[in-house]
Amino acid sequence: MEFSRRETLAMGLGAAVLTALPFRVIAAAEDKIAEFTGGADLADTGVELTAPEIAENGNTVPISVNAPGATAILVLATGNPTPGVATFNFGPGAASQSASTRIRLAGTQDVVAVAKLADGSFAKASAAVKVTIGGCGG
Repeated sequence: MEFSRRETLAMGLGAAVLTALPFRVIAAAEDKIAEFTGGADLADTGVELTAPEIAENGNTVPISVNAPGATAILVLATGNPTPGVATFNFGPGAASQSASTRIRLAGTQDVVAVAKLADGSFAKASAAVKVTIGGCGG
């Protein structure tokens, strides 16, 4: 089987795009975190993220996040085409700083929660979720 110069160039370009795409998605998640935190350092304690290790259906993955003393929590799915999932804001009258929801995941990836604490510091937690079928990628 022989390929023309044009076909070879198209295949090479397609391979390059597919190789670079995951890096752009991860960079988009990092950009969202930097925008939310203003570039501040992130602590590894202070946020509890609960997500299943294996999700049988990527269309409805249950997660919950708890960050006592938080004023806002950002939830990201690092492998989704649009990584920002939700932002929860808590006022001074909030009984607890926790939230739970169901999210859609494009495939196996990390779910990240970043909390802005009342003292102005930030904390981060992440969980790896393996999606077996039905992610938003098909």
